Amino acid sequence: MSKEFPLYPGLSEAGCEEAQTLVDAFKVELTKAAEDAIRDLYCDVAVFIESDSWGNFRNKLMDGFKNYNNRLIQSDYDFKEIRQAIYKEYRDDIIKDLNQDLLEEIESLKKQLAFEREWRR
Repeated sequence: MSKEFPLYPGLSEAGCEEAQTLVDAFKVELTKAAEDAIRDLYCDVAVFIESDSWGNFRNKLMDGFKNYNNRLIQSDYDFKEIRQAIYKEYRDDIIKDLNQDLLEEIESLKKQLAFEREWRR
């Protein structure tokens, strides 16, 4: 026991060895726990984080393709230029698709109108 600091006694040599053994055992347990947690995170969660990030990125791009005005709030991409390039390259296909979409919408509206007429009788 130190006379200078009586409230902080020193450890005996045996006490130091026992404390070191406890610290070493704790390090082994802590390392094992960390490895298990990292393995679980890597195997079970990382796939979802990666796919979610790509999904968010894709949604942001798709929002830009759909709306000319959101390019100012979405990001620095020049969506208008991108859409124009796509339209120039695939104009015929886009028109064909839009026409098909309109035909489907017309058929759906016709069915809805017929249903409403029948229901009112």
